[in-house]
Amino acid sequence: MRVLHVCAEMFPLLKTGGLADVSGALPLALAPLGCDVRVLLPGFPAILAGLTIDGEVAHFDTFAGAVRLLFGTTVDGVAVYVIDAPHLYERGGNPYQDGNHHPYADNHVRFALLGWVAARLAEGCDAFWRPGVVHAHDWHAGLAPAYLAAVGHPARSVFTIHNLAYQGVFSPSDFAAVDLPAHFFDVNGLEFHGHLSFMKAGIFYADRVTTVSPRYALEITGTEQGCGLDGLLRDRGGSLSGVLNGVDAAIWNPEHDALIAASYSADKLAGKAKCKAALQATMGLEVVADKPLFAVVSRLTEQKGLHLVLDVLHEITDRGGQFVLLGSGDAAMEAAFRVAAAENPSQIAVKIGYDESFSHQIMAGSDVIMVPSRFEPCGLTQLYGLKYGALPLVRRVGGLSDTVVDCSLENLQEGIATGAIFDEFSSEELTRGIRRIFALWARPKEWKAVRQQGMNADFGWHTAAAQYCDLYRALGA
Repeated sequence: MRVLHVCAEMFPLLKTGGLADVSGALPLALAPLGCDVRVLLPGFPAILAGLTIDGEVAHFDTFAGAVRLLFGTTVDGVAVYVIDAPHLYERGGNPYQDGNHHPYADNHVRFALLGWVAARLAEGCDAFWRPGVVHAHDWHAGLAPAYLAAVGHPARSVFTIHNLAYQGVFSPSDFAAVDLPAHFFDVNGLEFHGHLSFMKAGIFYADRVTTVSPRYALEITGTEQGCGLDGLLRDRGGSLSGVLNGVDAAIWNPEHDALIAASYSADKLAGKAKCKAALQATMGLEVVADKPLFAVVSRLTEQKGLHLVLDVLHEITDRGGQFVLLGSGDAAMEAAFRVAAAENPSQIAVKIGYDESFSHQIMAGSDVIMVPSRFEPCGLTQLYGLKYGALPLVRRVGGLSDTVVDCSLENLQEGIATGAIFDEFSSEELTRGIRRIFALWARPKEWKAVRQQGMNADFGWHTAAAQYCDLYRALGA
């Protein structure tokens, strides 16, 4: 089966969030299952710099100007097509925003081109390789199924929603710039409340729609989390499914992680204590072993529930616990966490920004990883926490609910608990979760059992890859 994955970023070439982890790991997991997978990416400087370019596949004069399609390979040997268009992709800031956090005014053109080139590959612009399935990821690639439909469906299509809240909605006047038939701008198409929606295009035109956890697939068909697209998602019915993301064990594995202070495993946990001491020392916290260290690695947004964490920090510190945060986002939240750390430096430490290496050190050094999200399509943070023996404290929503087993008395007795779950999106409920964590911490034997159960849980990419292979076959690939 020849499958083309289409996405805006890919680890380790370029990463701003979990999408890059998926696009970096899933192609590798599909290869042993009989899938000939290639990836199509925009030519951002970091992506071009990380590839070994083998040559030019095609040259196009497009609605977005003249572009070249290059072919190369990653360090891991994944075959990649990259759109070489410096006038669109060679800019400051991140892939989506300028240095002042303003979305680029031509984002509709920059990412429409990604879908347009995917359709050209499906039509056979590479004489040596032609995909039978085009698998588009999130709104950036949402027009790929639309372009395929516009030229007569030369390949089957799958569209994966990684986060429905980010939809790629643009002015109706922008539709003329993306070179699609006029009748596509319709309620039965990519028109969304009078605007152009890349996310709606992917959902409407794809042969199959997936999202990144079974529970989230159900949640987005309701009004609370459907973000205005729940009616369309209900209409897709049997074409919508949830496939749980995985963890790349080659990158996230405390037994072989060169980024952490000491290696360890579920059966040999001595290195975990060394990692905790190293993290405490690095962040200026009191170096103590007998107090739980809570951690957050996250974008600082309301969706992630970080304002709830601010409300309940005293619940952690009053009980003698410690807290460390790595993240960036909302300026007011950044400032509030900085103030909290300045007022209590022996118990609270904050690093604003994102640092891939340091995120490994936090997972290895912390006892608890907090993910109190309002909604969470899958969540990779809690999976990394499980792998590294940091018990997840999460809200019962989306993929968090699918991946964490609560430490209720029944689950403790059955030996299946892996963390703590709370229900309502409120400071009061999060406080109850923190208190349950401290109660478990006070029972070291049970704490160790829960930690080991979590570390032994299998969330490898092989399961997701097998489900996607079945989906591709069902499409006739």
